[in-house]
Amino acid sequence: MIERVRIPRPDSRPSTRAGMSLRRALADPALLGNQLQGPSWKAWRTLLIAAMGEPLTDDERVLFKKLTGRDHEPLTRIEELVGVIGRRGGKSRAISVLATYIAGLVDHSSKLVPGERGVCLIIAPDQNQADICLNYVTATFERSPILRQLIETRTQRTLRLKNRIDIEVRAADFRRLRGPTYVAVVADESAFWLSENSSNPDTEILNAVRPGLATTGGPLIMISSPYARRGELWRVYQKNFGSNGNPKILVAQGASRTFNPSLPQSVVDRALERDEAAARAEYLAEFRRDIESFVSIEAVNACVTKGLYERPYDPKLSYLAFVDPSGGSADSFTLCIGHSDFARQTIIIDLLREVRPPFSPEAVVEEFCRTLKTYRINRVTGDRYAGEWPREQFSKLGIIYEPSAAPKSELYRDLLPLINSARIELLDHNKLVNQLCGLERRTARGGKDSIDHAPGAHDDAANVVAGLASLANRHNGYDVSYRWVDDDADDDVASAAREKRRQRIEAIMRGEFDGDATQAHPVLSNADLARYARSPGLGIPR
Repeated sequence: MIERVRIPRPDSRPSTRAGMSLRRALADPALLGNQLQGPSWKAWRTLLIAAMGEPLTDDERVLFKKLTGRDHEPLTRIEELVGVIGRRGGKSRAISVLATYIAGLVDHSSKLVPGERGVCLIIAPDQNQADICLNYVTATFERSPILRQLIETRTQRTLRLKNRIDIEVRAADFRRLRGPTYVAVVADESAFWLSENSSNPDTEILNAVRPGLATTGGPLIMISSPYARRGELWRVYQKNFGSNGNPKILVAQGASRTFNPSLPQSVVDRALERDEAAARAEYLAEFRRDIESFVSIEAVNACVTKGLYERPYDPKLSYLAFVDPSGGSADSFTLCIGHSDFARQTIIIDLLREVRPPFSPEAVVEEFCRTLKTYRINRVTGDRYAGEWPREQFSKLGIIYEPSAAPKSELYRDLLPLINSARIELLDHNKLVNQLCGLERRTARGGKDSIDHAPGAHDDAANVVAGLASLANRHNGYDVSYRWVDDDADDDVASAAREKRRQRIEAIMRGEFDGDATQAHPVLSNADLARYARSPGLGIPR
C-alpha cells in the first residue's frame, strides 16, 4: 500500500494532485531516495524540484538562478520544462526519475474517465535510445520496495502500472502519437530528431502530443543537448530563457560539468582541442553558430509540382541522368533523370528513383539501366563511390558511367540559386523535400563553407537532383534537345539524326574529333564548340 501524504500548495495547478512532494520522495530510501544522490546530482534535484512547483532552499535558489536566469522558482507546477544540457550530463537518468515520480506518485484519477488509461510518454530520436530510457524507468521502479508494487506488466515498449498509468517509449514519428491521454510527455534529445517523413519532425511531433496533455494538465519536458539554432528547442530557448520568459515555461541551460561534476575536465579539454565548435555544443551546451539551414521549406515547396510524381518520356527532348550508387547495406541507391526547358530557362526533374537497402547493387544497376534506355540515355554521371565498380557495372549493360568532377558540397551550392529563383521544377516527392530542407551549411575553422546532411541523416535523393541540375547547367543555355534538326520532325529518321548529331557535338566538346570537317552545330564551328566547352562561364547560343 502506497502512503500518500497530501501537501497543499496555495497556487498549485488543479490538474494533478501530488500524493507526495518530489523533494520528500527523493529523500525517502523506500521511494526515490536511491536516485540522484549526492552533490553531483544537486543541479538536477534543484531543477526538477522547482519544475514541480516546490520551494527551494537559499543555496538551491542561487544555483537555480545560474541555470535559468530567473531570480525565483515558479512555486507552481510548470507546463513546460526545457533543459539545454551538455552531453554526459545525466539527462536520461534524470528524466527517468521525473517520469517515475509523475507516473507513480502523482494522482491522476480525477482526470481519467472510467476505463481510460493515462500515458506517460517518452520520445527519443530512435527506438534504441527510447528503449534505454524505459530500462532506466523500470530500474527506478524496481529499486523501490514500494513503487515496484505498482508494476503490472513490462513489455518491450511499455511499463504498465496498476494505477491506470502506462509509461511508453516511442521513436520520434508524429504520425503515431495522436490519440492517447498523456499525463506527461518527455522529449529526449529533441534537437536530434530526424525523420524522412518530415522536414521539421520536432515541431510536428510536439504539435501532435500537446492536445493529449490538455485534459490532464501534464507537463511537456524537453531535455536535449543543443545543436543548430533552429527547431523547437532553439525557439523555446530563445523566447523563454531568463527572467522575461513565460512563467509557465521553465528553461534551463547548463554545461555537462554543471550537471555532472564527476565528468573529467580533461575529456572536455580534449574535445575542445579537436573541434571547438562541436565541443562547445556537446559539453558547454551552447547552440552552434557555425551551422545554418541550407534552404527554407517555403523555397523548396515553391518548386514542387504538386500531384506530379513522374514525367513520361518525350521523344522531342534530350535527357540527362545522375546516379548516387550504394553498396546496398546502409544508403539508398538513387537515380534522377531530367531535361532543360530552354524557353523558360528552367531545369525539369522528370524521374526520381530510389532503392532502399538491403538490395543487390548489381540488380539495381540492371534496373536503372533499363530505365535509362527508356529515356534514350546512354551516358550517366555519378559520384566517385567505390572507385571503378560503378563504371564497370554500367558499362556491362551499355551505359557509359562518368564520375562527377564536382564534389557534393559544390553541387548543393550551385543548386541553391535555382531553388531560390524557382528555376527548377521538382517532383512531388516528400523525401526529396525533407532531405533538401535538412541540409546544413557549416563553416570550418578556415572560413570555408561546406554543405551536407545532418549527422545521422541521409541525402541520397537530394544528391542526385543537385547532380542533375549541375549537368543541365553545364551547357548554359545550349539546346541539347536538338529540335532544330530536321524541322522538329519526330519520325525514326529524324530521331536517329538528332541522336547522331548530339553524340558528335558532345564528342567535339570533349575534345574527341572524328576527322569529319563538316560543322556539327548550325551556328558554332567545331573549334568554337571545343572552346565553349573549356569555358563553363560562357553560354553556347542556340
